[in-house]
Amino acid sequence: MRNWITLTEAARQLGVRAQTVYAYVSRGNIAVMPDPHDPRKSLYRAEDVAGLCRKKQVGRKREALAAGTIFGAEPCIYSSITAFAKGRPYYRGRDSIRLAETATLEDVATILWNASAPVSFDSVDMPLQGDERGRQCAFTSLAALAASGHSTLGRTDGALHVEAGRLVALIAQAFGARRDASAPLTHERLALGWGQDRDGAELIRRAMVLVADHEITSSAFAARITASTGASLPGCLLTGLATLSGPLHGDASGRVRAVFDDVRRLGAEHVVAHHLQSAIPLPGFGHHLYPDGDPRASALLDVLNPPQELTSFINQVVALTGLKPNIDVALAALAAQLELPRDASFGLFATARSVGLLAHCIEQLRVGKVIRPRGRYTGHALEDENPAEDDGKTLDPITLDKNRLFKAVES
Repeated sequence: MRNWITLTEAARQLGVRAQTVYAYVSRGNIAVMPDPHDPRKSLYRAEDVAGLCRKKQVGRKREALAAGTIFGAEPCIYSSITAFAKGRPYYRGRDSIRLAETATLEDVATILWNASAPVSFDSVDMPLQGDERGRQCAFTSLAALAASGHSTLGRTDGALHVEAGRLVALIAQAFGARRDASAPLTHERLALGWGQDRDGAELIRRAMVLVADHEITSSAFAARITASTGASLPGCLLTGLATLSGPLHGDASGRVRAVFDDVRRLGAEHVVAHHLQSAIPLPGFGHHLYPDGDPRASALLDVLNPPQELTSFINQVVALTGLKPNIDVALAALAAQLELPRDASFGLFATARSVGLLAHCIEQLRVGKVIRPRGRYTGHALEDENPAEDDGKTLDPITLDKNRLFKAVES
């Protein structure tokens, strides 16, 4: 390979115009020397040109990857927490549907957090904000802890598990769980706070296990981004729960419950006909991950006995649309059957999913890198503060030196 090449060859290899080659020279990226055969021309170091070509190729690959994952498809994060197989989610290899038959939320936390000892959610009084229990209490209480929380960096998993357990207890209490010696487990405390008997507590337990995690959801991704910065666990959990609260995510059961209210007021046939005739999608039916039906919904609906008009509504939607109910319908049906407080279905979901969100946060910490996707700028053209040095408009190196000299004299 020749050590020095002409301007034409350098421009051809880089795929740019001559002015851009001059710009690279002016910035010290390409060495230049006079052509010994023609003093009016210059030669350019071939090694420098080849290096710039390699950088441009890497840049194109990274840009294409970023565009394909963030803008064109979905980002991919490696995780050993939850996987989908055989039409159902598995928690670290354990069948979540089978776990729901007997496991508690504490059992699932031990699995998802990969804890070396059984996890318990500390029942010590938590610093709750406000007098009323509900979503505002949960979020403001977490925010208060996040404002003064300790970074997760440099802490062992065991220490993080203790704090994570207290945070789950805080969320449960914020949504109405009551501390009592006779109710050591989270589903029992929630049942006590919501005025439920043992049968009601059993349904709450099953539902919480089913929704404890669901792989890299929007809320898990958001929580992992926060965790990657070394933020406190309350801050990470607050990020995840804020994302979970969207009506297209964890608060979808609230949309279903609003439809259930219409069913009770107007009748199942009227509500179904109105949505179908108006081309308004019915919330809570169908799931892109489960074309054959959401197994979590089936596992919960099979043990429920909601009001007859709601059962009729669900059956009519399935018969007319072919779409099966997902977990949001099941949670709304559970809340309706037990006559839980208005925001209880989200409270149950948020408490249980806190376990999964915290598992993702702790796992992300061990990656040791900040999650920072690249942006693709689509705005106005950038202002040109120094036209003489802009790619595509740059003058040759000699003219650039003259311009700099004249500017220095004028100054």
